[in-house]
Amino acid sequence: MGKKLFVGNLSFEVDDESLKTLFSQAGNVETARVIVDKYSGRSKGFGFVEMTSDQEASASIEKLNGTDFQGRAITVSEARPMKPRGEGMGGGGGFKKSFGGGRRSFGGGREGGSGGGGFSRGKRY
Repeated sequence: MGKKLFVGNLSFEVDDESLKTLFSQAGNVETARVIVDKYSGRSKGFGFVEMTSDQEASASIEKLNGTDFQGRAITVSEARPMKPRGEGMGGGGGFKKSFGGGRRSFGGGREGGSGGGGFSRGKRY
């Protein structure tokens, strides 16, 4: 298996085939994929190319990094591995249900103790 390359600053008109054609100038391309938004189907402006050998990947970086492709100066570098995603919201253990304070309030306890204060409805429950 070859080396995976990150290709950034792509024009939104670039598709998988044109990306593969560009990188085939530097060697044999295993895969070429432009990343698209899953809802709109529009390109996100970057993609990944996998070359058949490390030497071809290095040659691609040297030859194509900073070159103009469809009106934009593309960036080509070795792809970094994905970081593992954390569990829950923001990796901090999930969603917090309360907003602080006591019953039916949204602020902290201004008057000491636990609860009360904040943005209650004027009555103290």
